[in-house]
Amino acid sequence: MSESRLKIFSGNSNRALAEEICRSIGEPLGEALVTSFPDGETFVKINENIRGHDVFIIQSTCPPTNHHLMELLIMIDAARRASAARITAVLPFYGYARQDRKDQPRVAITAKLVANLLVSAGANRVLTMDLHSQQIQGFFDIPVDHLYASPVFFDYLASIKTESLVVCSPDVGGVKMAAAYAGVLGASLGIVAKKRKSATAVEAIDVVGEVNGCDILLVDDITETGSTLVAAAKLLREHGARSVRAAVSHCILTEAAFTKLSTGMIDELITTNSVPIVPHDLPIKVLSIAGLLGQAIQRINSNESVTSLFRIKGF
Repeated sequence: MSESRLKIFSGNSNRALAEEICRSIGEPLGEALVTSFPDGETFVKINENIRGHDVFIIQSTCPPTNHHLMELLIMIDAARRASAARITAVLPFYGYARQDRKDQPRVAITAKLVANLLVSAGANRVLTMDLHSQQIQGFFDIPVDHLYASPVFFDYLASIKTESLVVCSPDVGGVKMAAAYAGVLGASLGIVAKKRKSATAVEAIDVVGEVNGCDILLVDDITETGSTLVAAAKLLREHGARSVRAAVSHCILTEAAFTKLSTGMIDELITTNSVPIVPHDLPIKVLSIAGLLGQAIQRINSNESVTSLFRIKGF
């Protein structure tokens, strides 16, 4: 399949990222009408010929999550009915990823349901980044290219790393990610044990590791309310941490999060533009993943390996 047959389209969730991806690889963003009827129903019309083309549809399923998911499904169906040769759903942020297991009676495994919906709509391949759980790749019976934001973070962190850096996981579940960051950065590893009181309230209860007089880097894949990060930062400061930064792949920030971040417990929140973010004059550093996703799209289009995209420069 030649590169001239590449077509890239975008839904409404993060059009700025899609445009930046296209600029990074020198491809035009395809023309498509993605709008809603007065009753809220989504309408999609692809305004150019895509018969026999390799089509990539970029859409993060960020809030309003259900609306953006329906946009993506309808765009995939439209591309399939327009005789696209191959359709790749590009989800910089995969919503519903935290509902990946049946941990309570009578609950759905919604991450699997979303996978089924994408395949049923007509997706032949999925390109995504920093899934909340690695097992979600196994929910698909089609190829999944799973990228990591860490190379983008490492390029930035190279300029600010210190001799007393400690990488901390804000909860026990993120220890593997924190250990990977600590290994690359040559830093010590710490863990904050937490107890969740509700969906929006978290209590940090203990710190494992030496953090007194150290610069802390908290790492996580997603934050919405900021409760986990801020509670961990507060406890780390109580244990003598000199500074606290956080690197989070996906920031779905609510008003509650901005309120918590304004307390100053976190010196800098480093994140990506996988979803649209307005910093609101807070110390939020947004790094672009457009180049990373653009290279992946080019490699998928030309049937090349994407493994080299995991290589880290400067370390």
